[in-house]
Amino acid sequence: MLFLADFSVIKPDFGLFFWSCLIFILFWVLIGKFAFKPIADALRKRENDIQSALDEAGKAREEMAKMQAENEALLNQAREERSQMLKDAKETKDAIIKEAKEGAKEEASKILTNASLEIENQKKNAIAEVKNQAGLMAISITERLVKEELKDKASQEQLVRKLVDEINLS
Repeated sequence: MLFLADFSVIKPDFGLFFWSCLIFILFWVLIGKFAFKPIADALRKRENDIQSALDEAGKAREEMAKMQAENEALLNQAREERSQMLKDAKETKDAIIKEAKEGAKEEASKILTNASLEIENQKKNAIAEVKNQAGLMAISITERLVKEELKDKASQEQLVRKLVDEINLS
């Protein structure tokens, strides 16, 4: 007990200093071997993991940027193809409409031409029919007149000679 009564923290003696240093060095070696080394390894591993994760994130970011650029290019290409398809469809529509109009005009022209020809034929047929009817009427009238005038044979022969002479002269 006397030893404890003489103890002072302000004024340590050599034995206390020696054993304190020895215990501290031993503690430091043991902690360094069993605690600091695994902690340092764990910190190094964590640092490597964080760095690899950052590298992967950078690669992923670059890939995303590349994919976004590719997507934008594909989108632009799709827009161009769509506009080209719309343009082609419009041209096709215009061509079909133009062709249909021309076909309709040609058909109307044919119908009008056929109608004109039919009207002309009907007109000619009607005129021919009227002429035939008029000729038949004239022949009938002439036949009756000639029968009345030429009751005798001598007047008939004289008329026939006169007509033959007129035919020969023409």
